[in-house]
Amino acid sequence: MLPDPQVYGARIFKGRAFDTCHAPSLATLRAWRSSPYRAVGIYYGGRGRHCVKQPLLSRAWALGARELGWELLPVYVGSQSPCVRNKSKWDVRMGSRPWEQGRREGRDAVRRAQELGMIKRSALYLDMEAYDRKNTKCARSTLQYIRGWNREVRSRGYFPGFYSSANSGIRHLESARRSGVRDLPSAMWFARWGKKAALYGEPALSSSAWHPHRRIHQYAGNVGERHGGRTLRIDRNLVDAPVAIVR
Repeated sequence: MLPDPQVYGARIFKGRAFDTCHAPSLATLRAWRSSPYRAVGIYYGGRGRHCVKQPLLSRAWALGARELGWELLPVYVGSQSPCVRNKSKWDVRMGSRPWEQGRREGRDAVRRAQELGMIKRSALYLDMEAYDRKNTKCARSTLQYIRGWNREVRSRGYFPGFYSSANSGIRHLESARRSGVRDLPSAMWFARWGKKAALYGEPALSSSAWHPHRRIHQYAGNVGERHGGRTLRIDRNLVDAPVAIVR
């Protein structure tokens, strides 16, 4: 496991964040400065991304968001597990060479981040939706893809993060960590809804794992909030982890 990412020049954000399917307008981000949030998750790339069309997402948007005081959490929704539970993701399941596919999509993740002005030492988060981790063959392929993606992103000077549900991807990677597996994420973004926002005390993770400055808890999802006269449907997150560095 890597030491504290802050030692390696990561930009660390501590506080509340929200993520939403489409990148909000800068006018909305300006209005939402009245909210408790100071970071926003953006779905910036990947063949598995639900909101493929992102008409506002550009380098100018990223710079504008930073000028307004927002930190960015870039989310890449790549190929999904062969045993992904969500049927809408079946058409983007990974193929028979998951390691190579993971590395190829890791290169794409970095390229797309660079197009948005995200420089080295930025964090990029791989989104792997819930899957059947008890399916041994499927879990092995999924882990190979994740490790390949991490290896490529890290080799290019970025911090690879990982998002998944606490009881599938997160629990799977914690098991891999305990087994001494290499090429694991630098930060973990775990989804467990309906619980109090907390970075520690998560049953799927050892209290000493991915610590410090390496955790995000998504504690609520698909909720409507209104701030500054503008409404968004969001997921809510508590963060102590690396974010993007935009130049």
